[in-house]
Amino acid sequence: MAVLRRLIGEVLRARRMAKGLTLRDVSASARVSLGYISEVERGQKEPSSELLAALCEALDVPMSQVLRDVSALMEIQEQSTLETALALSPESDSVGVG
Repeated sequence: MAVLRRLIGEVLRARRMAKGLTLRDVSASARVSLGYISEVERGQKEPSSELLAALCEALDVPMSQVLRDVSALMEIQEQSTLETALALSPESDSVGVG
């Protein structure tokens, strides 16, 4: 199962890198420690809604878009997990799945 904090971190890191920003840039703009942002991006810390809002503002991206991106990643991972489980299921041959 996908860990929400890891997916949030992946999306935030991808957004930051796509904008060519460093952790230091985001840290200064969001007024959050560089180390803490790094931990969020690596999925080690789960950001509060306030912290997430500050990071989204620093990245100039709506929080709703970040959450949609996280949701899309979660859906992909859930689908992959389901397909793997069905492929490994002994009943999969008898129901035509696989």
